[in-house]
Amino acid sequence: MRPIAAVATALILAACGGPPAPAQGQPLETRPPNAAGQTPAFPGQTRAPRASADVAFTVATVASGLDHPWSIAFLPGGRLLVTERPGRMRIVSATGALSAPVAGLPAVDARGQGGLFDVVLAPDFADSRLVYWSYAEPRTGGNGTAVARGRLTGGEAPRLDDVRVIWRMTPTFDSTAHFGGRLVFAPDGALFITTGERSKLPGRIQAQRLDGTLGKVVRISPDGSIPAGNPWASKTGARPELWSIGHRNLQAAAINPRTGQLWTVEHGPKGGDELNIPQAGKDYGWPTITYGQEYSGKPVGAGTTAAPGLEQPIYYWDPVIAPSGMAFYDADAFPAWRGSLFIGGLSSKKLVRLTLDGDRVIGEEWLLQDLGERIRDVRVGPDGAVYVATDETDGRILKLVPNS
Repeated sequence: MRPIAAVATALILAACGGPPAPAQGQPLETRPPNAAGQTPAFPGQTRAPRASADVAFTVATVASGLDHPWSIAFLPGGRLLVTERPGRMRIVSATGALSAPVAGLPAVDARGQGGLFDVVLAPDFADSRLVYWSYAEPRTGGNGTAVARGRLTGGEAPRLDDVRVIWRMTPTFDSTAHFGGRLVFAPDGALFITTGERSKLPGRIQAQRLDGTLGKVVRISPDGSIPAGNPWASKTGARPELWSIGHRNLQAAAINPRTGQLWTVEHGPKGGDELNIPQAGKDYGWPTITYGQEYSGKPVGAGTTAAPGLEQPIYYWDPVIAPSGMAFYDADAFPAWRGSLFIGGLSSKKLVRLTLDGDRVIGEEWLLQDLGERIRDVRVGPDGAVYVATDETDGRILKLVPNS
């Protein structure tokens, strides 16, 4: 364990030669936007003021020696279920010991950004023992995000039995990027799945089409069937599982416990990471509108940031944070953080904390920058601690606990 005071982050950075943190109330991001001339659609849509909660905490290593851990789920008895992107799932004991890889997983395409992604427990896990996970499924002619479920059994040699694929991204696509892959159970028991548009131009176009599931939020029942209430379920030629369209690469999703609504964060181009509250039947614009630009420096499409009938993000980052993993904090261990939204940063190598006023972002704080590690997943544990997975070859599961 090593203590890190959030209030001391600026001093740590300054000691390492980094810039001092802006004063409270000034935007943390001071670099110019990637796309010159773009302006937000409404006040507060980007560059929220710095809002430090002045919380002192300790960072404890729960487990280490993991190969690019992607997701964390909390098992009974203080254990964790962790996925590793190359295609392994392990149980972490309450003392931090790693199990042998869980047996029974289907084949995974771990090239590029592919691999084993999210893992969540069924709401009735205590009785059913069902585990759900997403992964890049190898297929003839390419690959695609898939979701499977199985029954977790065994102790020393854990395994998944009765494994069944309950959903597959369509169409199959030859790409090793932009898989999405987050899984979230809604309060009504439906399962939300996020996808990516596979990065290449033909996939981008798919993000706007209703006959495929690239660049979408998808909603299914836990057995893979289609629940009532999906907006295009009765439309001829449309995929019945679609919930919202026009997304780029959704790698963060969580249910807001105060409203029961799904919130997502998606990777933008060079500039333009978006925070959204996806509504049924809405189009979130990609690639027709977006903040940011191509990595070549050229505009995305026509270079527009708004158009009639297309939704605006409630918040965006330009330059980007490269988001992955998010969690609302509503626990007791950190009273000053209640109501906050935490988001992991990959290339930005930080944990972002947003202060919310209803559906508006009114403040931003950056934590864990001194670690210098990519943050892949963020969860709030049963103990009220904030858990993160670091996306490294020698990846770790860390937890933030209040200083006593």
